[in-house]
Amino acid sequence: MRFLKPPLSLVLAVSCATGGYAATTDYTSLHGADIRHVLLISIDGMHALDYANCAGGIPTVNGGAPYCAHLAALGEHAVNYVAASTSKPSDSFPGVLALVTGGSTRSTGVFYDVSYDRTLSPPKASNAISGLAGGDCPGQKGTQVIYDESIDIDTSRVDAGGGINPDYLPRDPANNCAPVYPHQFLRANTLFEVVRAAGGYTAWTDKHPAYDLLKGPSGNGLDDFYGPEINSSVVALPGIPGCETVADPTATGAWTDSFQNIQCYDTLHLKAVLNQIDGKTHDGKPARVPSVFGANFQSVSVGQKLNEKSLSQTGGYLDVTGTPSAGLLNEIEFVDNAVGKMIAELKQRGLYESTLIIITAKHGQSPLDPKALLRIPADNKSLLAPSDVVGSLAAASMEDDVSMLWLVDQGQTANAVAMLSADPAVFGGGEIFAGKSLGLIFNDPTTDSRSPDILVTPTAGVVYTGGTKKLAEHGGFSHDDTNVVLLLAHPRFESTTIASPVQTSQVAPTILKALGLNSGDLKAVREEYTQVLPGFNRP
Repeated sequence: MRFLKPPLSLVLAVSCATGGYAATTDYTSLHGADIRHVLLISIDGMHALDYANCAGGIPTVNGGAPYCAHLAALGEHAVNYVAASTSKPSDSFPGVLALVTGGSTRSTGVFYDVSYDRTLSPPKASNAISGLAGGDCPGQKGTQVIYDESIDIDTSRVDAGGGINPDYLPRDPANNCAPVYPHQFLRANTLFEVVRAAGGYTAWTDKHPAYDLLKGPSGNGLDDFYGPEINSSVVALPGIPGCETVADPTATGAWTDSFQNIQCYDTLHLKAVLNQIDGKTHDGKPARVPSVFGANFQSVSVGQKLNEKSLSQTGGYLDVTGTPSAGLLNEIEFVDNAVGKMIAELKQRGLYESTLIIITAKHGQSPLDPKALLRIPADNKSLLAPSDVVGSLAAASMEDDVSMLWLVDQGQTANAVAMLSADPAVFGGGEIFAGKSLGLIFNDPTTDSRSPDILVTPTAGVVYTGGTKKLAEHGGFSHDDTNVVLLLAHPRFESTTIASPVQTSQVAPTILKALGLNSGDLKAVREEYTQVLPGFNRP
């Protein structure tokens, strides 16, 4: 397939008045919308069912009335893709990359924020937080690749002490042992790079400095990046209403440890987006209104997962039909209110008619049914995670409600599979993928330095953890992990429901098409033949 890119002068012109794009050709996006900005919001953990319940109402909550009024109103002028599937694995890194690259791990080379690469060398310095020891370069090849909060200069601070400590990064023997930043690890470009190359302005807000990843391989994809550390110590937030003092002083180890504190953290993200709508940077400096911008919200995910023992508050769901607990309900209402504030600000600034709003999620959460939860080994000490079953054969593993194993010796793959197959019940049952069956999901691990040698997708509800704090987890391949909300909203759109299966990777080419740009400029779109979302038409 060959992609032809029309001359930019025939597609877009930069508008100084709005700071965005003004179309120079007459086109229609579904129902005649002139789109110059795209606001992409990831409400992590939010299932399609969560949206159906909160927008339509359920008898036992809020008297049967909708409990996400702003999202419900948005849906009155939106395409609702009820069978949308996120990435597999369904974790934050591959999930957000699907949204902005149009591809899967085959193209991006990124499986998790903690993974493995057989060609890279360990970091220069040992990391007390991650437990990863420093090593020799170029003498040692093969290392865990860790891009979570543990690479911060100072994990305890919201600003991460100024960002990423290069001494904690993997090193590349083929490049004079230079540290490999997250954006350099990515093998495919992002839509932010495409938009910037066309003269647009871009912005994104997420939960770690490691989301430097989204700048893309060039390192230039984002004009305005904001990544306050979500796992930092909880502190007062001057200028954030209700958070000038610590909202919940009983849980200050990390923002995700409290139903109240996570809302204060997410308000930092909300404030960033409101500033950007107002033609400012996330921290209030003069700027253009972004052509493409957005943020991640964590409150719903925390509401689904957290058992806050210090206050005897439990989140999650009450039943298999998705009835939210009081803790989860409050988080859904909070994020809905945040969406309402963004919509109100767009309207006040005269940008609502020219902005395409996309509501989705990097990942879902499993299990939805509280009775299905089985934490291994926390709930049954006789059970083992797959990495414990194979023991010393594994060089590294990544396990939550999925297990990916990288072996010390790839020649031992068959032996490791035999060990797992001997008693699948010991790790919660499910399916084992290796060899050709794994090659149908990921790139061949014998030719791709990053692909795991073995993939285990346990029975839905199994979570590999030694504690009982979590009520759910994400990362796996189950329906609860992968089926997420996906709304494409604009005031001129008619309410439409599309039930055919779609992928969140289709969001990236759809955004570029909405702005009149060529989706074929995305490497992953070319490699994986990713299509624009159905129902989004441009003559």
